[in-house]
Amino acid sequence: MQMIYLVLTVLFLAAAYFFVMNLPAFGAEPKGKRLERIKQSKLYKNNRFQNTSNTPSIAEGYNTFKVTYDFLLGKKDPLLRPLKEIPAIHSDLKSIRRDKDVFIWLGHSSYYLQTDGVSFLVDPVLSLYGSPFKYFNKAFKGSDLFKPDDIPRLDYLVITHDHFDHLDYPTVKSIRDRTGMAIVPLGTGGHLERWGYAEEQLIEEEWGTEVLLKNNLKITFTPARHFSGRKIRQNNTLWTSYVLETPTKKIFLGGDSGYDSHFKAIGDQFGPFDYAVLENGQYDEAWRYIHALPEDVIKAATDLKAGKIIPVHSSKFALALHPWNEPLQKVTDLGKEKGLCILTPMIGEEVDMNSSDHQFKAWWQD
Repeated sequence: MQMIYLVLTVLFLAAAYFFVMNLPAFGAEPKGKRLERIKQSKLYKNNRFQNTSNTPSIAEGYNTFKVTYDFLLGKKDPLLRPLKEIPAIHSDLKSIRRDKDVFIWLGHSSYYLQTDGVSFLVDPVLSLYGSPFKYFNKAFKGSDLFKPDDIPRLDYLVITHDHFDHLDYPTVKSIRDRTGMAIVPLGTGGHLERWGYAEEQLIEEEWGTEVLLKNNLKITFTPARHFSGRKIRQNNTLWTSYVLETPTKKIFLGGDSGYDSHFKAIGDQFGPFDYAVLENGQYDEAWRYIHALPEDVIKAATDLKAGKIIPVHSSKFALALHPWNEPLQKVTDLGKEKGLCILTPMIGEEVDMNSSDHQFKAWWQD
C-alpha cells in the first residue's frame, strides 16, 4: 500500500510540474526553424548558449547550498525593502511630443526611450510581481506606479533576455497591439509568438548582428555576461546588450551582465557613448560573474567611454540581500570619486537627452 501511495504522489507531482511549466507565463521552448537557427550559431555549444569567458553561476569561495540558504532562510537586512513609499512621478508617456529625446525610468530595468522620432520600451515589467506567480516577489510600494495601459504606441519593444524580471508576460501581452516590432535575442521570439506576436514582428538575432531601424537608426546586438531561462533548463535562449546609434547620439543598452572584457571591446569598437544604461543592483559577491557589483559598473562605464551613465536594475524588487538603496548610493559615491557623470532620476522623472546639465536629487536617502 505504501508503494501505491508513493507512486501516486510521484505521478501527482509530475502532473503538477507539467501543468505549471506549461502555463503561458513560462513561454515556449525554441523549436522548428528557430531551434535550427540556434544550433547553427557559433555561440551555441554543448546544447546551450555560452558566454565569451568561462562563467560559473557561483564564484569561487562560495557554495550553492550556503548561498541558497542565506537567500531563502538567512537573516535579512532591515532595509532589504524600503520602510516607506518610493518617491516617483507618474509622467504621461502618451503625451510626450515625438520630437523630444527623452529617457524615463519605469523601475528596475524597465525604461521608455524616445530619440530621433523613434520610441523604444526596454525590458518592461509593469505588473506587480517580478516572477511568474502573483504574491511572490512583490514590487516596492510606489515603484509600481506605471501600468501597461500607460504605454503609448511603440516603434520597438526591446528585450535583453528572458528572465521574469526583464520579460514580463502580462506586460508584453498587454502591449502587443501597440507594438510595431520587437527586438529580441535569438531563441526568445518563441515566448512572444506564444503570446500572440507575429513572426514578422520579430527582429531576433545574435551578437554581432546590425539591424537598420526607422529614421536612419541602427541597433547592434552585442555581448553580455549572463544566462537565460524561464524553466529548469537554462541557456537555451541568448542574452544580449545593444548598441543604439542614431543620427545624433550613441547609446549603450546594457542588460544584465557581470563584468568582463566585452565592455572594453564594445567601447573600442563603438565608443565613446553619449549614454550608457547599466545594470546596478540585485548583486552579491557570490554572483559577481553574472551581476555587476557597483565598482564593476564604474569599470564598465570607463571601458565603454560613456559620457553619462544611467544605473538601473534597482529600487523595485528585492532580488538580492543588500539594502534596497545601497546600489544607487554606492554607484554615485564611486562615480563621484572617478569624476563620472551618474544620472539618478526618480522613477517616472524625465531625462532630457539633449541637455548637458542634469540635476537629480539623492531621493533614495529620504
